[in-house]
Amino acid sequence: MQRAAVALSLALVGGCMAPAARLSAPAPTAQVRTPADLYGPLFEAVQMRRIFPDGKTFVDAVAKRDAAAIVADYRRGDYRDDAALTAFVMANFDVPAAAPATPASAARPPLAEHIRALWPQLTRPPLDPPAGSSALALPHRYVVPGGRFREMYYWDSYFTMLGLEADGRGDLMRDMIENFVSLVTRYGHVPNGTRTYYVSRSQPPFLYLMMGLVRDADAATQARWLAALKAEHRFWITQRSVTMPDGAVLQRYGDARRTPRDESWREDVETGRGDPARYNDLRAGAESGWDFSSRWLADGRTLATIRTTGIVPVDLNSLLYGMERALAERSRALGHRDAGDYDRMAEVRRAAIERWLWRDDEARYGDYDLGERRVRAGVTAATAYPLFTGMASPGRGARVAATIERDLLAANGLRSTMATTGQQWDRPNGWAPLQWIAVDGLRRYGRDDLAQRIAVRFLATVEREYRASGKLLEKYDVEESRAGGGGEYPTQDGFGWTNGVTRALQERYAR
Repeated sequence: MQRAAVALSLALVGGCMAPAARLSAPAPTAQVRTPADLYGPLFEAVQMRRIFPDGKTFVDAVAKRDAAAIVADYRRGDYRDDAALTAFVMANFDVPAAAPATPASAARPPLAEHIRALWPQLTRPPLDPPAGSSALALPHRYVVPGGRFREMYYWDSYFTMLGLEADGRGDLMRDMIENFVSLVTRYGHVPNGTRTYYVSRSQPPFLYLMMGLVRDADAATQARWLAALKAEHRFWITQRSVTMPDGAVLQRYGDARRTPRDESWREDVETGRGDPARYNDLRAGAESGWDFSSRWLADGRTLATIRTTGIVPVDLNSLLYGMERALAERSRALGHRDAGDYDRMAEVRRAAIERWLWRDDEARYGDYDLGERRVRAGVTAATAYPLFTGMASPGRGARVAATIERDLLAANGLRSTMATTGQQWDRPNGWAPLQWIAVDGLRRYGRDDLAQRIAVRFLATVEREYRASGKLLEKYDVEESRAGGGGEYPTQDGFGWTNGVTRALQERYAR
């Protein structure tokens, strides 16, 4: 980032007094063409008529010929019958096959051994996508989560890398970081995932933490990586800023588009009912990684009340604090003169988080509702992020730990929230990344006893399911110790971040 851009960021953070919270101007519409852009009426017919049970199937298909020619032939034909439409699609697209099921077996290898054997199965070679594909090019190898998730995802990859690190796969970690650097170079940010339909949004910014796992990169590599981090920081500052009532600037989740998501078109149309603002909020919820959760719902229960862009999230801003500290440290190590600027930005951000995203009466951090002008009700696992990034004071860190122990600790791991809504990022589900965030944050603040309880309980849940089904799952019900539920698709097997967190926790706590 040039010094002028840093000065602009500082001016934003220290902005003038404002009578009320204010949203930044929306980002320009992404220029990358998605399947919805390319196939128009054909796309809508396939998705709305549910030709494939999973809306992601069609957007991952590869066209066999030019998109314009396919659409022209579709317009000339009569495809009101589902069978005829299915035949047309199969004639014009290579449709991805369903992921193979994990074979049942009474005898299973130890869990760590099983995960080590999964890495080659989930690793993909460098990708130069064929014409007609929605995939983005990747110059190096990468790991996919598994199941319906056939591409590399942003925040998933950090938690996957924790397991790669535990299993001595630094080579693969570096390849994935280089892929992310390549994406930032091309798009100005890290897309949600490596598909055209994900480019209009990002995900929680974990790239600086991925880079922190690699401790032997040479100076030239560090300089390239730092340039990418500065570009990513610029994206969040220029595209996702909101002004708080006192003029402080924090960031929120968003998306450059105001249409239904390509991969969940039918679901979004049914929820959004033609409202571009609601579509944008659904997309912003996907950028958060918590898609979906009571965190983003105006009434705390109903998806149709989603208002993600009207909420200032504690997890995102805690990560940006960590990013700014990392930018300062890396800039200073390379002799860049802007290191102090990033130090000051981090400190200003910390003060704003402590003022606006803290509930003293409930001893927790939370998300600020711009409309209600208060921290939203309900403790969530996002309260652990200020501990994870080292932003919280020791006193507040101790109080948050007590809140986590009282409210979020379940018999089999850490709950995501205390709200039961049927959404997959709510009670009773527990997710591997949130277990790690809490465990690592609690250890940082001297509560290794609580961290170990969370870790051991979650590991036991993963082990029980593995022994029963042979699978590692995307999410778990941590109250009943079974597969998690809710969401727009069935619980997936694989699974990148569960594999990674499980191996990291085993290395730290397994006896």
